[in-house]
Amino acid sequence: MLSTMQDVQLTVTRILKHGMTIHGRSQVTTWTGEAEPHRRSFAEIGARAGRLAHALRDELGVQQDDRVATLMWNNAEHVEAYFAIPSMGAVLHTLNLRLPPEQLVFIVNHAADKVVIANGTLLPLLVPLLPHLPTIEHVVVAGPGDRSGLEGLNVRVHDYEELLAGRSEAYPWPELDERQAAAMCYTSGTTGDPKGVVYSHRSIYLHSMQVNMAESMGLTDADTTLVVVPQFHVNAWGLPHATFMTGINMLMPDRFLQPGPIADMIVAEQPTHAAAVPTIWQGLLAELSANPRDISCMKQVTIGGSACPPSLMEAYDRLGVRLCHAWGMTETSPLGTMAHPPAGLGADEEWPYRITQGRFPAGVEARLIGPGGDVLPWDGESAGELEVRGTWIAGSYYGGASGEPHRPEDKFSADGWLKTGDVGVISTDGYLTLTDRAKDVIKSGGEWISSVELENALMAHPEVAEAAVVAVPDDKWGERPLATVVLAEGATVDYNSLRSFLGESIAKWQLPERWALVPAVPKTSVGKFDKKVIRKQYADGELEVTLVEG
Repeated sequence: MLSTMQDVQLTVTRILKHGMTIHGRSQVTTWTGEAEPHRRSFAEIGARAGRLAHALRDELGVQQDDRVATLMWNNAEHVEAYFAIPSMGAVLHTLNLRLPPEQLVFIVNHAADKVVIANGTLLPLLVPLLPHLPTIEHVVVAGPGDRSGLEGLNVRVHDYEELLAGRSEAYPWPELDERQAAAMCYTSGTTGDPKGVVYSHRSIYLHSMQVNMAESMGLTDADTTLVVVPQFHVNAWGLPHATFMTGINMLMPDRFLQPGPIADMIVAEQPTHAAAVPTIWQGLLAELSANPRDISCMKQVTIGGSACPPSLMEAYDRLGVRLCHAWGMTETSPLGTMAHPPAGLGADEEWPYRITQGRFPAGVEARLIGPGGDVLPWDGESAGELEVRGTWIAGSYYGGASGEPHRPEDKFSADGWLKTGDVGVISTDGYLTLTDRAKDVIKSGGEWISSVELENALMAHPEVAEAAVVAVPDDKWGERPLATVVLAEGATVDYNSLRSFLGESIAKWQLPERWALVPAVPKTSVGKFDKKVIRKQYADGELEVTLVEG
């Protein structure tokens, strides 16, 4: 028996049309670093998306399924591309501007991008790559920047505003299959070549609905979200699409990502929500300590990308800002969990839930797999690798020119679940607590030591600004922890004191013997601690390591 319901395709186009009409007065505000930021309504964004689609099709020859890359900051023009490209049937490919040049070359060639839209300020990054990008036929430049380096290259160069000028706002948006490609992002490639994840219109639509649910970010058109998380980082965690679905105003920082400008824009524009990785909030906290400002307008901050130290959450609590843990990855669109405590609890009762990664929404199924391949119980104690599946979870990677999807055995189970590479436990009521990445767990004398637990404990010390812990070889135990520490300005604490401080909350056998001071913890292109760099520094003898035993 079939239902009597209409069969309507879930597409990005529907989100665009809804946002520009029903929520046409909502705004995208782009920070300019000047007295007045740039403001554009959703209605204007939608009209300009139509003009951009006309330009891409009529002037640049973009056809259905062609890949159009963006090398852009978070700004209004990038939002226009977010909607125009997939709605016309092409595929949006956001490029991570923080990747090494060789990885960017690999990604563009693997995706076979035809067009790249770039902010003028990023041309110094793009121009040296273009001779190595044979599939790129057109470069569209948005905003000011030195374009002289583009002369003589085998590409046609266009100005973004000139392309849009004089074109019709009404684009004949095609009827699309909700399962066809809408956008693609590549993993950061911390091991091996980056892998392409291709999102469907359907997955983006359903993910946007989940982002807007109360158990997730739960924002409305009365809210303004400060979108610090880059638009190249898993579609800015789905916020550009989710905002058009419910009329949430967006505050976009463009290239002004330093703690000072972020504090300024919060004070000036009064956002009620923000989203970014922990390193952003650590930097902002240091800025506010040096130059106090009231940022309590932000009632909620979604924090993800890596584990948030509980001490950071406590510090923002004191500022009247609540940090909410989220977990996800490129392959999960990215929303996998959010750490809202159950209803009806007091502040002390909420805390054990807030420091988890959170609960799984209805669209994500989860299981834990033990070392022997068995499925482990949700008892809050049994630790295994997290596997997930669901309506916005990747089932394969993009196969490149071959067109064949790629499903490596170390990333997908035989029955189709995504192997996340994260190790953790799940409570009886569905709260996930990650203890480490599988590759970062310290295997010492047959027991596991969580590098994340050690890092969080270290960063709770008032004289520690950052700390990263990695496994290093040990003749007796196989592996032992190495603690690399960035001290706060003016700190006088020594290694023995730090080890004693750790001993107040960490079992003695887990305490690091090897310690090193570093000026900064190396980070990946999306702000996570880059532990492979630390391991290499140790192996190459580049760290000044001190042995401390108690």
